Amino acid sequence: MKAAVLYEVNKPLVIEDVSLPKPGPREVLIRTSVAGLCHSDLHFMEGLYPHPLPAVLGHESAGVVEQVGSDVTYVKPGDHVVTCLSVFCGTCDNCTTGRTVLCTDTTVKMLPGASNRMQWSRSEKLHQFLNLSSFAEQMLVHENAIVKIKKEMPLDLAALIGCGVITGYGAVVNTAKVTAGESVAVIGCGGVGMAAINGAQIAGAGRIIAIDTNPAKLQLATKLGATDVVDPRNGDVIQQVRELTGGGVHHSFEVLGRKETAEQAFGMLAPGGTATIVGMIPFGQKIELHGFDFLRERKIQGSSMGSNHFRVDMPRLVDFYLRGRLHLEDWISAKLKLSEINEGFANMKAGKTLRSVIVFDS
Repeated sequence: MKAAVLYEVNKPLVIEDVSLPKPGPREVLIRTSVAGLCHSDLHFMEGLYPHPLPAVLGHESAGVVEQVGSDVTYVKPGDHVVTCLSVFCGTCDNCTTGRTVLCTDTTVKMLPGASNRMQWSRSEKLHQFLNLSSFAEQMLVHENAIVKIKKEMPLDLAALIGCGVITGYGAVVNTAKVTAGESVAVIGCGGVGMAAINGAQIAGAGRIIAIDTNPAKLQLATKLGATDVVDPRNGDVIQQVRELTGGGVHHSFEVLGRKETAEQAFGMLAPGGTATIVGMIPFGQKIELHGFDFLRERKIQGSSMGSNHFRVDMPRLVDFYLRGRLHLEDWISAKLKLSEINEGFANMKAGKTLRSVIVFDS
């Protein structure tokens, strides 16, 4: 099969010939249909987060099951699936207390032979990325890294649910538990930010403020549920939000992964409000907050992949789409071939796209 390999940070991905063994116990071989280009991949490409190299990146994807290994009972060949990097063991303390997204038992992810899931002609090891590696025509994954979906769900849109949608929607619904009537501000209107806005609308938030410098993205945000828009170029963001709300928001969501916007998310809270940091702030970077603000019971927290229970959340998101409540068609800016993947990431970095996807049958 063909796969896009990252050899060095800040270097283009290289299309190489790679092979996969047959599925082992509890493993599933998937024919990749669509893979989304996620900003998280770009963080690793730029060295902002460490990962062993060379590696095949990609983690937001959908496809069709081709083969299953022994002991696999969840799926069968022909099933349509969405992948998720939140692979879980089902037996550790976090899994058995309902927090599978924070699974601590890595043995389920590294079964015997798992280190050799990706093979090629070179002597050096080719690393699998986040137990998935979806920038490839096929994936070999543990069965606990996928969820079955209805076949009427378009696979190009289903792929978005695997990371961007579940991360933004889940941060609102699962992590922050936004309730009807509460006010929400979302800093950054990329794919994850749009999912947070759409999620806040589904949750019944009373006021949803979209914050971005891109007018086109702000316009789309209003279609997805934003009641107000704020452009940071028009003045202090915190002050603009406070003026709109008469003192601050109940919930803010930072989805850009930047120090300054994380600090702004905390600063725009009303007393008792909660800031949820969704974006990947560069590894090792610290944020600074005013200690006095904690005396008014303002809180800041993180969110990992939308605190998902992905085998419950993703089928519900599919239903939301099929019922017209989750608006995904407007998200895809470009459909690319695998050979065009570097162009796609260049456009992402330039802010020209909301979401680009690799379509493997193109």
